[in-house]
Amino acid sequence: MEMIQFLDPESKVVNFEGFPKLSDGEVKKIYELMVISRMFDDIALKLQREGRLLTYASFLGQEASQIGSAFALEKEDWFLTSYRDHAVWITRGFPLHMLYQYWAGDERGMKIPDNINALPATIPVGTQIPHAVGVAWANKLQGKKSVAVVYFGDGATSKGDFHEGMNFAGVFQVPCVFLCQNNQWAISVPVERQTASETLAQKAAAYGFEGVLVDGNDVFAVYKATKDAIDKARAGKGPTFIECYTYRLESHTTADDWKRYRDVKEVEEWKKRDPVERLKKYMRKKGLWDEKYEEKILNDAKLKVREATQKFESVEPLKPKDMFKYVYETAPEQIQEQMKDFE
Repeated sequence: MEMIQFLDPESKVVNFEGFPKLSDGEVKKIYELMVISRMFDDIALKLQREGRLLTYASFLGQEASQIGSAFALEKEDWFLTSYRDHAVWITRGFPLHMLYQYWAGDERGMKIPDNINALPATIPVGTQIPHAVGVAWANKLQGKKSVAVVYFGDGATSKGDFHEGMNFAGVFQVPCVFLCQNNQWAISVPVERQTASETLAQKAAAYGFEGVLVDGNDVFAVYKATKDAIDKARAGKGPTFIECYTYRLESHTTADDWKRYRDVKEVEEWKKRDPVERLKKYMRKKGLWDEKYEEKILNDAKLKVREATQKFESVEPLKPKDMFKYVYETAPEQIQEQMKDFE
């Protein structure tokens, strides 16, 4: 399976055919989203080390896969994510402070605003995949043009949820895009221990629809593949599976140490393919980037992240009794008894 790529690691355009038609303003917007997402990620790691956030999963190195794909969604489209896809939420306009709030252990951080079509980020591996297929099927049954895009990692392709969701999507031709960020590692398990397939994308053939392999560190390739898949789904032509070939530069989570199972040389080699630097070099060649512009957007990002940090830490904490309130519309007898015992 040939990999879709427009920019090589040196930011040279290697494929002009099908290069996405994005305005200069849109290219700048994508870069600015990359910058603030990376800063959000860096501060989240620091906050966790200070005990101000709980366990956190960094997406360092996967910005192009997340932002390039999320940028292709329309307002009416849905997205469903795993625990690592914070840049998707940022791209779709989710408040920064609420993301921090959620990863600090406050479930109110995942109260989705009315103008965003999403379900809360999922922690169990792969469970969001059949949920996304259900959302897409519901949209189809209601005659809506909305498409559901679901994000997951290479490790999720070993779960039953993945195969059940793919099979259902293929049989019922639902408007769903499966976006797998193959970052090479499911915690300490390398992708070659997940599958004997040469690619993950080729698995789509078994379920009767198209699989696409893209350079996950090339934001233009990811955008183009996702836009094409969304357009196809919206036109009633069924699902697509996109494999973004990328790399997780940080540990699996803050509870993990990647040096125990990965070669430092491997990580250093992947740093040379940094998606943010790749886009920056391209923009410089096109006259869209200079030091003054960089300074401005860095300062803007710092201000926004600082404000988000202050805002989430100023939210009035939940009361312990609240743990009983929000599971059932009407609490069953045993829950009422537990609440009384707690009081």
